[in-house]
Amino acid sequence: MKRARVGALLLVVALAMTACQGKPGDRAEGGEVRIGVGGQPLLVYLPTTLARQLGYYEAEGLKVELEDLQGGSKALQAMQGGSVDVVSGYYDHTIQMQAKRKEVKSFVTMLRYPSIVLAVSPRASRPINSITDLAGATVGVTAPGSSTDFFLKYLLGKHGLDPNAANVQGIGGDAGAVAAMEQGRVDAAVMIDPAVSVLQTRVGVDKVKILTDTRTAEGVQEDFGVPAYPAAVLYSSGEWLANNGDTARKLANAIVKTLRWIEQHSPDEIAARMPAEYAQGNRDVYVQAIGRAKESFSRDGIMPAEGAEAVHKVLSQFDKEIAGAPMDLSRTYSNDYLPQ
Repeated sequence: MKRARVGALLLVVALAMTACQGKPGDRAEGGEVRIGVGGQPLLVYLPTTLARQLGYYEAEGLKVELEDLQGGSKALQAMQGGSVDVVSGYYDHTIQMQAKRKEVKSFVTMLRYPSIVLAVSPRASRPINSITDLAGATVGVTAPGSSTDFFLKYLLGKHGLDPNAANVQGIGGDAGAVAAMEQGRVDAAVMIDPAVSVLQTRVGVDKVKILTDTRTAEGVQEDFGVPAYPAAVLYSSGEWLANNGDTARKLANAIVKTLRWIEQHSPDEIAARMPAEYAQGNRDVYVQAIGRAKESFSRDGIMPAEGAEAVHKVLSQFDKEIAGAPMDLSRTYSNDYLPQ
């Protein structure tokens, strides 16, 4: 009898441990979720941090941990490696992964313009007056394989050059990018605010030549031939979403509430809610950069089908793997997690 009771007790403990472990990806359904951000101080990812600052994640019953990573490719790698559950990154990567037969899906859209700027360093080692002059030059991106890298390759190909004609160097997206440009460690860089505005303030607006600018609808139309081009999103693996649908809905709801808050408040009010260090010592410049960025944010979190098609078309122009892969774009995003 005694042995039977001990055996039964051990069986109960084993079953309890198994239940606690759950299926892969179930951890976040309990309210905890890790989000990898491809450069947290960058304004393109502002809603991800602002939602935390406003208490919107907590209001949804979530305990969110934000992990700042160098660029979108690093954030994607972190998700694939299991150190984060969700990525705050560019939609590009969901298409890139489907071409590799891996299901990665965005579930709330934060940015309708890429807000990426290609600028020339004031200390460039050679004269650079156009994109074709970048052949053989050293060009900074947040990280190789990131969306800033994709953007550079697309522009080089669009202007008749090999997509790999420039020498790519990872410089991050905030203070590191500013320093690399200011010191002439790169000839040009694909930059994102507030880094662009900070650089212009430090060296003078007239000293920073802008080759192309997608912070506006006009710039997006000029570079991509479309009025809107979805960029920053929250995405995760198909497996995580299948196991954590309720958490995904709560995250999407928090982000949509944040997008509406951004629309209803001034740049100064938005800056006041963000971590002070994101201003890089110049709050006025930070506020001005937010003012320029406000128009680029989505109003409702929806991924438009035509926007997804535009991104696929652009990526196909320089990525042979994407161009040759069978593609079902409906599996790269979902609007089903958005508040109804």
